[in-house]
Amino acid sequence: MNAPPFRIAILAFDGVEALDLAGPFEVFTTATRMARRLDPDTTDGAAGWQVDCVARSLAPVQARAGLRLLPSLDFAQCPGADLLVVPGGVVDEAAACEATRAWVAQVAAGADITASVCTGAFILAASGVITTHRVTTHWEDIDDLRRQFPALQVEANANTRWVDEGRTVTSAGISAGIDMSLHLVERLAGAALARRTARQMDYPWKDA
Repeated sequence: MNAPPFRIAILAFDGVEALDLAGPFEVFTTATRMARRLDPDTTDGAAGWQVDCVARSLAPVQARAGLRLLPSLDFAQCPGADLLVVPGGVVDEAAACEATRAWVAQVAAGADITASVCTGAFILAASGVITTHRVTTHWEDIDDLRRQFPALQVEANANTRWVDEGRTVTSAGISAGIDMSLHLVERLAGAALARRTARQMDYPWKDA
């Protein structure tokens, strides 16, 4: 009997930075495709990953620059996931939304890993998912994250693309979310698949 799929939920919300969401989505779906190509007879491991964009409702989400996205699931349809990814963008409304904070906290509590891209760290902090953790975010928002959540240990090193604390992983801005997602592929399915995914994407992975 095949194992249940490893479920990856990526939060979508009005004001999301398009590449913060699409970058991880592309990494994880490409990794799934590459895993199936390497072993076409299996649905185990990365070959069985299920990736969904999840929003408060199934209504179209308008990204920061105006791109409209259609979520595949709403909060009620996705009460849990193995990996939760929270993108950034203009996050004030999402971080202030009680339903969004509650869903993020609920899913993170049961997830193996919860990750953020860029200012998605503000949503994780507002939801109580990161409290005293080592974290990072977009360089422009470092001071604001420290001011709003002074108990966090915010990394400001310009060379820090992501901070891996085990169950929580946070990344710097935009393209760093792709680097972090490839790092998560390496953690979950091995370096060979991460490198194959980056090669397929023609992406110069910063794997350190």
